[in-house]
Amino acid sequence: MNVAEWINTAEYRDLNFARKALVINPTKACQPLGSFFCAAGFEGTLPYEHGSQGCAAYFRNNLSRHFREPFPAVSDSMTEDAAVFGGRANMIEGLKNAYEIYKPKMIAMCTSCMAEVIGDDLKAFISNARDAGSIPEDFPVSFAHTPSFIGSHLTGYDSMLSGIIETMSAGKFNNGWRNGKLNIIPGFDAHIENIREIRRYMGLMGVDCTVLADNSTSFDSPLTGEYKMYNGGTTLAEAADCVNAAAVVSMQAYAAPKTVGMLKTKYSQQAAEFNYPLGIGAFDTFLVKVSEITGKPVPEAIKRERGLAVDAATDAHPYFHGKRFSLFGDPDTMLGLVRFLMEMGGEPVHIVSTNGTRKFAKEMEALLASSPYGMSGQVHNGRDLWHMRSLLMTEPVDMLIGNSHGKYAARDAGIPHIRIGFPIVDRVNMHRYATIGYKGVLNLITWIANAFMDETDRKSDDPHFELLR
Repeated sequence: MNVAEWINTAEYRDLNFARKALVINPTKACQPLGSFFCAAGFEGTLPYEHGSQGCAAYFRNNLSRHFREPFPAVSDSMTEDAAVFGGRANMIEGLKNAYEIYKPKMIAMCTSCMAEVIGDDLKAFISNARDAGSIPEDFPVSFAHTPSFIGSHLTGYDSMLSGIIETMSAGKFNNGWRNGKLNIIPGFDAHIENIREIRRYMGLMGVDCTVLADNSTSFDSPLTGEYKMYNGGTTLAEAADCVNAAAVVSMQAYAAPKTVGMLKTKYSQQAAEFNYPLGIGAFDTFLVKVSEITGKPVPEAIKRERGLAVDAATDAHPYFHGKRFSLFGDPDTMLGLVRFLMEMGGEPVHIVSTNGTRKFAKEMEALLASSPYGMSGQVHNGRDLWHMRSLLMTEPVDMLIGNSHGKYAARDAGIPHIRIGFPIVDRVNMHRYATIGYKGVLNLITWIANAFMDETDRKSDDPHFELLR
């Protein structure tokens, strides 16, 4: 038996799952990428990496490829000298250049592995830069320590978000007074049309909200012939005042636990956390919770949208029923997609999440067990896409759902691949389509059901190449 055939066997799968010291194509990214993604959501904010130029270029490249938009970010270009003597001098010069050349309203600083390994103290170095006159005393520089060798892009997103809130809200908390607004944290969601959908639904309900952080325009701006460097949709005033809100709602519980915990405990806000509310039932629950928190009823316009989604789900149900799915991605995305697929009559079989936790595994197992049909899906925490390939080849399914990196395994398995998550670099405009809300239901149903019909046509011989599907 040659190697190409052997790697498709159960024997190889067992050896593959036994490996400990090697990761092959993980379903996660580094902390600083999540930090950059978060910082892009705030007004006039320049993402800044205290580390090597190559790291910053890598993260910029990944974000630009997914969104097909230019992404501004800088580094203070630490090299071998800084690795030996520390990066203090780099930061003093880097902050001066960034402030004078790019004229941001805030700098959001994160770290690379190099800065973390040598133990650079961001808070002290930023203070040194102020003393040296690199930046004014009152100029905001938020920061987050984001070592890539632990955590993931979710950790970086959360650390930067809490850092920005802490920096901007210093001295702004009015204990006992509330501003009447609702904080909403989208989480690391590369389908940024979801942010616009959140704002639209809140507008229909009459809910005054602050989105932390709104990067929808940063990664999807109009082509006008004039380049605008900063497009963050959350103002610095909103960031400063968010600590006075009555409540916080997180759309992705695993993407912002530190930030939600801070707003809940330090600023006494009511907190509600969701796992990416995809599908009709999950979004129903989200709207009901917002209504409970704010006292605002769900209007007829939203109920009509829900009716359209229910009608679409009924029409498409036969194309989902009994189909077997494999999925990979972030914990919240997996929980949301599995719930949606079960709602539509599909069967999630392989669920891979490199950055999943024990808590996530228990939640997923409970979700699968809640099905009256006895779902047999398996949760694979800490596994990667080479593990996924073994699963697809030895326990076949009908479809793979995940980001662009899954295309090779899907091709080997001969199954369709629906792109959801980050990064999506082999399809266009996916970030411009919602996945949450009732419009998101329509999109998900359309993508998946039509992919199955395309596959049926592709495999049909002449007598079975039918007009009606």
